[in-house]
Amino acid sequence: MPANRPVERGSGTTVLLIVVILVVTALDATDVGPELHQSAFLGIAPLYAALRCSYRRTLLVAAVYLVCLSYVDSFTVPDWGLASRIVALFGALLVAVFSLVLCRTRLQREALHARTSLVADTVQRAMLRELPLTAGPVEAYGFYVSAQEGARVGGDIYEAVETPHGLRLMIGDVQGKGMPAIGAGLEVLASFREAAHHQDTLESVAERMEQALTRYNARSVEQGTDERFVTALLMEISGPAGTPRGRVLSCGHIPYYLVRGGEVHERRDGEGWLPLGLGGLGGEPRRSVRIHPRPDDWVVLCTDGVTEARGADGTFYPLAERLAGWTDLEPAELARTLRTDLEGFTGGRLLDDATVLVVRRRAPADTQLSMARAAAA
Repeated sequence: MPANRPVERGSGTTVLLIVVILVVTALDATDVGPELHQSAFLGIAPLYAALRCSYRRTLLVAAVYLVCLSYVDSFTVPDWGLASRIVALFGALLVAVFSLVLCRTRLQREALHARTSLVADTVQRAMLRELPLTAGPVEAYGFYVSAQEGARVGGDIYEAVETPHGLRLMIGDVQGKGMPAIGAGLEVLASFREAAHHQDTLESVAERMEQALTRYNARSVEQGTDERFVTALLMEISGPAGTPRGRVLSCGHIPYYLVRGGEVHERRDGEGWLPLGLGGLGGEPRRSVRIHPRPDDWVVLCTDGVTEARGADGTFYPLAERLAGWTDLEPAELARTLRTDLEGFTGGRLLDDATVLVVRRRAPADTQLSMARAAAA
């Protein structure tokens, strides 16, 4: 928003400041004894308005301040000479002008911040789709929180796409956190989105992601920046709804959690392979493993920003234990509850980017309609 456009806010503050100015002026007008008048401290009023109010309201407070202080300095200080009165009036004028300059500068900075936030939101939508995700018969609720203050994107990535080979999901964690990790994450994410549609196996998808990250690291070295690796968990679900089949491949990522029949199971399927970017150090190619999902299964994927989050006493966040107590919640409610609990556990101090995806097969349309009607009732 341009700085010359009034942002009408702070009306209560404006009224309070004007009342204070008038009251102090009245006190000074009826008490001509002291050499030091209370109005000498009134310069705080327009300066405070500059930090809290719109330009128009700051102008109003500054004008009232200037008129009142001019009255006090001109008529309630009988022992002042002409030179002293001129200096006092000039000082009051400087305070009023400075408050207006300060207010305009603040509004310009706020406008710049708003534009920057808009760009960041656009980048985030281009890089990471907003949750919840829907891909074919599956929905994924969850949250993403960057550990870097003020950043809306960082080193965690995720995606779910419906392909000719079935549903393919990915969650990843770039080495490092916050803004420096964005470039590597974007390369890997873009590679997954392309390869997931055209590669027949998870192994070949992972290989394409590895190649993309290798090229990125080569450019980083040329530019004098750090190379990075990425842990990733890839999952594929295909087949009819009644008898689905699947595969999992973990590239150095932490385990995922399976919720089945009200019980939470930590699963390490497909583990044992190096993170993306380090594949050349391994002696053999990565291999996925087959899993046997059931139609009513839930899957919870996360990054280590969640499982390694620490409480005030230094203990790690007990994700599996928390999930065991919330298996009756709907995915959206579970995601909200988990985020609130995580922030409470850490006191709002996350040391790493944190991402959670709660994935399950969507209910049939008639079931969703019944649930919506029940919620509305």
